[in-house]
Formats: sequence, structure tokens, C-alpha cells
Amino acid sequence: MTILRKCLCALPKLGPGFVSLLALSISTWAQGNVTTIRVGAFPNITHAQAMVGKANGWFDKAMGPNVKVQWTSFNAGPSAIEALFAGAIDMTYVGPNPAINGYVRSNGEALRVVAGAASGGASLIVRNDAGIQGPQDFHGKRVASPQFGNTQDVALRNWLKKNGLKTNDKGGDVQIVPMANPDQLTLFLKKDLDAAWAPEPWATRLIHEGNGRIFVDERSLWPNGQFVIGLLVVNNKFLKAHPDLVKNWIRAHIELSDWINAHPAEAKKLLNEQIQRETNKALPADVLNEAFSRLQITYDPLHSALNTAAQQAFEDGFLGRQMPDLSGLYDLTLLNQVLAEKKRKAMQ
Repeated sequence: MTILRKCLCALPKLGPGFVSLLALSISTWAQGNVTTIRVGAFPNITHAQAMVGKANGWFDKAMGPNVKVQWTSFNAGPSAIEALFAGAIDMTYVGPNPAINGYVRSNGEALRVVAGAASGGASLIVRNDAGIQGPQDFHGKRVASPQFGNTQDVALRNWLKKNGLKTNDKGGDVQIVPMANPDQLTLFLKKDLDAAWAPEPWATRLIHEGNGRIFVDERSLWPNGQFVIGLLVVNNKFLKAHPDLVKNWIRAHIELSDWINAHPAEAKKLLNEQIQRETNKALPADVLNEAFSRLQITYDPLHSALNTAAQQAFEDGFLGRQMPDLSGLYDLTLLNQVLAEKKRKAMQ
């Protein structure tokens, strides 16, 4: 503004009062043209781009001075989708099942998947002293998931069904207890939970701090060990109104994904610092390294894996009586435009 004032003062025949008024008007106009983009994310490593991008200001720099990034933290996907529905956020990092549910509930109107974020990074953890050696030992057990209908909740229900087990709400004796990830660890220590299907880093924390062990690494259930655990989802109205902003965000998201994969040590440090800011507790180095080893950071939306996840959700009763048409869930137009700029293969 000082430079602007000097330039204006240099104009002939303009008094200082007029110059001050004009400078104030330009300043007010500039401030009034700042766009706020409201983004949701979870404080865990499956949303590594969001955590690292928050920590080092990557997205703020990429979006430029006329865009303000406003972050909101969530514990699980359904809450983030509800915020998207309510207009409280414009986009969010989220798991596949809440994205699918949100799309179906809104008759395909509310949201679009515009990029992938992460693959892997979830496991079924059992307490070592819970007496669980095989699937049959889950009879009468209490098993946690982060939230009813979230990605791990659907994975858990599908796995139980495939192993001939029924939940108590369907005439069986396995009790699924949806609860926040920190509460799972607390109840593991109190021996009030027998197992949990948890995302990283909570799966590894249940092992290191909760006397747990991996019973199922979810990667073992999927072709090539790849399944969707993180996506970038955008409110469809916002996408239509601000495609330029969404494209810039996707470009930054791709570049940040590349940077994380090329600089894992520095990325994990930044990620851990951000987790500490949001949860008041950093992860021990051994927990962070082990958790990160079960995760793949990627912008690939893994479309076929999401279709499988949708089929699982339908079979678990989350998508109504008839399998919905999900052909419009993905909009990879902007992602592929950015990939073309970078001379990379388009995503399907």
C-alpha cells in the first residue's frame, strides 16, 4: 500500500486528500475480493497432504494472496459430509464410503470426487489378551469402528459377514461399537474393547500402546494391496462456481503428494507436528514410521477400488434396496487437465 500511495502521489493535479481516499478505496476493494475456501480434514496420516499442507502453508502459497484457506478438523467421514451438505465447508478429504453415501443421499447432486489422496492404512487390531486366534473367536466380542457408516465400519461389517459372523443388530452376537479413535485406545487399555478396525496412525497406536496386534491388514483383502482410504471431495455447487480455485487446489495437491513421496523424512516430521497441534500429542517415531509404512500417498482416485467399496456398502445395507448408479460420482476433468499440463497419464 505504501508503494501504491507513492505512485498515486506522483500523479499530477491530485491533492493528498484525493490520493488517500483513492488508496483506501483500492485497499477496501482488494480485501473485499478475497475468496475463502473452506476445507475439511482429519488429524491422521491418511490425510497426509492436508496435514503437511497445513503445517508448511503449501496450499496458502499455491492458492495465492486472494484466497484464504479455512480448515475444519473432523474425526470421521460422515461428520465431514454432513458439514459439506450444510454448506459449512466447500471440500474435504474423506474416505470412500461417506463420499458414496453423500452422493447417494443427495441423488448425485451434492458432491464430486476430484482426486485421490491415499491407499492402504487401515487394519483390524485385536487385543492380545482377548482370546482371539481366528475369525470364530469374534463371537461375543466388542469391536470398534470410528463411526457408523464410515469406511472402516463398512470394511469391518463386510469382513464379519464373509467370515460367517453376524452383528447383534442382525441376530448375531458380535457387537460393533462406533467411537472416536482416541476412545478406542482408552477402552483397549481398560479391556472394554476386544478389537477395532482402525485407520493409521491409530491402528499402530493400538499395537504399541494398547497391547494389540494386527489380525487383518486390510491391504491383504484387495488386488495389488490397493484400496481407497482417502479422497478429495468437492461440493458440486462450489466446483461449478469456482473451477479455477478447485483446479489450483488439485495442482497443489498433486505437487504436495509428489513432495511427500520424495521427502518422506521431512514430510513425516511436518505431519507429526500438525497432528500434535490438533490432538495435543505427537506420535512416537517408531509409531509414525510403522504407520506410514502401511500407507501409500497418491492422487490416483483408484476408481475400480471405490466401486468395490460401494458394492460392499450396498451389501451392508447402507445404500438402499437397489444398487445406486454411481457413474457421476467422479469428476476427474480438472485432475486430468493438470496431469496433461505435467505430461502425465490421465486417470480413469
